[in-house]
Amino acid sequence: MLFMEEAANIPWIEKYRPKRLDEIIGQNAIVERLKAFVKMGNFPNMIFSGPAGVGKTTAAIAFANELYGENISSYFLETNASDARGIDVIRGRIKEFAKTLPLQSSLIKIAFLDEADALTPEAQHALRRTMEKYSETTRFIFSANYASKIIEPIQSRCVVLKFRPLNEDQVRQYIKRIEEGEHLQVDEKAVEALIYVGEGDLRKLTNVLQGAAAMNSRITEKEIYDIASRAKPKEIVSMLRYALAKDFEKARNELDVLMLQNGMSGEDILLQCYREVINMQVSDEQKLSLVKEIGDCNYKIVQGANERIQLEAMLAKIALESKPDKNGNL
Repeated sequence: MLFMEEAANIPWIEKYRPKRLDEIIGQNAIVERLKAFVKMGNFPNMIFSGPAGVGKTTAAIAFANELYGENISSYFLETNASDARGIDVIRGRIKEFAKTLPLQSSLIKIAFLDEADALTPEAQHALRRTMEKYSETTRFIFSANYASKIIEPIQSRCVVLKFRPLNEDQVRQYIKRIEEGEHLQVDEKAVEALIYVGEGDLRKLTNVLQGAAAMNSRITEKEIYDIASRAKPKEIVSMLRYALAKDFEKARNELDVLMLQNGMSGEDILLQCYREVINMQVSDEQKLSLVKEIGDCNYKIVQGANERIQLEAMLAKIALESKPDKNGNL
């Protein structure tokens, strides 16, 4: 009974994290390669590279589970490099783990460094020496959003496995897994909204779905956008189209809805504007102009300018500089 209560209380991102390689959705080529390493019982140092929420940490843990089973705690060290960025951690905790002989001499230990691209250059150079010195007993797996931020001497000692965002069918498969596991009823439009706000990041998608399910077992499109603090794509497009049509007042009213009713930040609005511009039915020249204005506004906000003033200024500039397309339409 206690176990069931504990399972019910854990976050869904942990509850539905695959424990075995066969349970991982997507990344088929990488999964097959990891399975081959398990079968061999030997493997190189590796860099798992790719955007957030696509399964890098999950793959490392599932790989370790396949290798060590119940003894995983003795052979697998997980460290978040963004929390422990300095050289002292490399010379301390990680070096101590690497130099300790494994309980079974036939098994190779794994030191897993999540968000390794956050390590300082000094720490990375110290780590390179540790990798070389204890290569007979310990292998390193680095997880990084950007492999280019890991120094070349480490990259050259690793196999780089590139994780890609999941496609729509794979995301749907994952949503279905949670829907069945939690006895939910997720509307088709809500599924589409989850795919849109998740952007291939299953961690983000799972948190949004759990937040929406807290109120009702039937999940609607509106609940997804409300929890995610995102606008429907058509709301963003409507605002931009009013600006292109030189109707600043209506564009400004749409901005009010996004910021005041939807509670969106300026940066969130700009990111969605950028996503929607590419698919808008306007001329290439108008798309170029919109992307330029979005970029300029984003730069000013990042530099500390007032969000509301800059967003209104962006809409005003789009309205002032808007020109008809080749068919005479604004």
